[in-house]
Amino acid sequence: MSDSIYSYQLQPQKVRAEFFRLLPISLFVVAFGAAFGLAAAQTGLTPLETILMSGAVFAGASQFAAIDMWGTEVSVIPLLAVVFAINSRHLLMGASLYPMLKHVSPGKRYGLLLVLTDANWAVSAQEYQNGRHNLEVILGGGVVLWLAWVIGTLLGVYFGGLLQDPKSLGLDMVLGCFLLAMALGGKQSPRVLVAWVVTALASLAAWKWLPPNMHVVVGALAGGVIGYFWLDKKPADEAVQEELA
Repeated sequence: MSDSIYSYQLQPQKVRAEFFRLLPISLFVVAFGAAFGLAAAQTGLTPLETILMSGAVFAGASQFAAIDMWGTEVSVIPLLAVVFAINSRHLLMGASLYPMLKHVSPGKRYGLLLVLTDANWAVSAQEYQNGRHNLEVILGGGVVLWLAWVIGTLLGVYFGGLLQDPKSLGLDMVLGCFLLAMALGGKQSPRVLVAWVVTALASLAAWKWLPPNMHVVVGALAGGVIGYFWLDKKPADEAVQEELA
């Protein structure tokens, strides 16, 4: 390991490359941002409030849940509980990136997590499983997805009537298909595939029998438990060699 404990150095040229790598999927994020902008405007939020929410929160499912609970009086505690439940998967996503994140300074570490999404996490996690460290996709991919979400929100606020129902175009399936491709692509052990299957089944069961949005929490916890207790662990000397690389 280098003299500094913060040995991971982000490469600007690689950040730019990852920005353009995730640019295609960001186009679909624009469509859902537009749907959110329209829904927020119909709920009564001003254009400024709506755009500020997308820029500062950057959490699509949570933002949709928030406007569902919006009204003349907003119950803050239930709202916080719902948002936390929907975004609880980020606890496990962040933990799964810790072997790489521990090698960057705290400022950079938490800056990266601000733009962590399902899409750029999936790419980074898959490459880590294949022996490659790639935090640049968190930054580059996260920035392009954030821009797409904000731009989509802006379009939805002012031109949302042009895209009343993104689901009619199948756009709601894009991210799911992308994550499925990440799960099945690359070098995967049978145990990893079993973990994905258990996660999917747990999520489906929770979606059918538990309150709304609980499938996110249940799926994340099921996958996390399988990953922690059952997946193959690397020998200590191999882990040390990776850190020295």
